[in-house]
Amino acid sequence: MINYKVRIMKPNKYFFPALFMMLTFNAIGCSKENNEENVTLKNQVNEQVNDNKTKAPDFNLVSTDGKKINLSDYKGKIVILDFWATWCGPCRMGVPDLVSIQKEFKDKVIVIGISLDDKRTMDDILPFMKEYGINYPVVYGTNQVVVDYGYIQAIPTTFIINAKGFIVDQYVGLVAKEKYVNRINSLMKES
Repeated sequence: MINYKVRIMKPNKYFFPALFMMLTFNAIGCSKENNEENVTLKNQVNEQVNDNKTKAPDFNLVSTDGKKINLSDYKGKIVILDFWATWCGPCRMGVPDLVSIQKEFKDKVIVIGISLDDKRTMDDILPFMKEYGINYPVVYGTNQVVVDYGYIQAIPTTFIINAKGFIVDQYVGLVAKEKYVNRINSLMKES
């Protein structure tokens, strides 16, 4: 007879928030009566983003320091809008590049982090920002901003918005700093 040892692993503190986020984002368009409409809207948003014809939806979100932040406050600047969470490994890996970009292009570019942490990991945001030296505003995301930006289904998801307020790029997943820098430089030449 063969004896097998089974090791049951306990989920870490990021397991349940990650599971919750996956289920929440997948459930956004799951009701029968709204599913077709939601899929159509999502496809329209994604097509427009790919054609660089989409005006970035404005938002009014609360930052980690309690201030209200509107996207329209940054008209005239290139905006990197990063949907992320503290429990997301690729998000964590990309933050140092965003910090560096904010430092390097501070007069022409603003990075805005939209945290999709929920109440279970919300307390991790400020210590995370301190540990990583985040030098750009971080706001608390809402379901509405997730919907407005095409039903964010994976993080990190990042949008680049030109100085006129149009979405010119959308990236899903970790993006190399060089790719951001090249795009920023080409946008600065256009303006």
